[in-house]
Amino acid sequence: MEINSILLAFLLTMIAGLSTGVGSLIAFFAKRTNTKFLSAALGFSAGVMIYISFMELMPEALGMLSESFSPRMSNIYMLIAFFSGTSFIALIDFLIPEDENPHEIHRVEELSGQQRLHRTGILMALAISIHNFPEGLATFASALGNIDIAIPIVIAIAIHNIPEGIAVSVPIYQATGSHKKAFWYSLLSGMAEPVGALIGFLFLLPFWTPTIHALLLAFVSGIMVFISFDELLPGAEKYGHHHYGIGGVITGMAVMAASLLFFI
Repeated sequence: MEINSILLAFLLTMIAGLSTGVGSLIAFFAKRTNTKFLSAALGFSAGVMIYISFMELMPEALGMLSESFSPRMSNIYMLIAFFSGTSFIALIDFLIPEDENPHEIHRVEELSGQQRLHRTGILMALAISIHNFPEGLATFASALGNIDIAIPIVIAIAIHNIPEGIAVSVPIYQATGSHKKAFWYSLLSGMAEPVGALIGFLFLLPFWTPTIHALLLAFVSGIMVFISFDELLPGAEKYGHHHYGIGGVITGMAVMAASLLFFI
């Protein structure tokens, strides 16, 4: 495995994590949440992740496994890895208290009036950090496999990290009055993504084979599909603009279909 590919994958993962800081900056300057934009953006992210998972990563994993196993066993191993990914991220969600779960999406104006703000912000940052570990691994693994596939995944994860940055920074700012402290808490929660990628990679490196790579791609697909159905699509609906969210989903799928057809 080339060092340049590893460094590039790590850089892309860091970019995705940095977007929580973008959410923090938006929170400081926006009096109200642009709900139409966020509904469409979250839907777009879901469309990208779902399409890539089912149309690119899982078929690629199956093809790699088929080089070592029979068609039946390749499918079995791919499906086990996929549902292990969904189970892994579901377990993380289950272990995080609902009030501090990053999937419980709020608006800027809602968060501004919350009580126990400092505790809420700290717990939110911790919850998002834990949740971002597998997302970082997803970005990193996809970048190691195919950089053209990784870039839209990075964009999708970056978009969905923006509301998480808002959720961390607003309570901290309201409690402390410090823009700097709120921004850094938000940014550091996003940095769990490259840390998760690095830990996952170092753990798997001694065992790295084409089969491990294939299983990881299927595992990542499970993570992204769960995030899409459990977080992104409900988030788009919560903002109250159903058709914007669905339009975003279809647009995300169409953009990925076009890029796979014409540029990859």
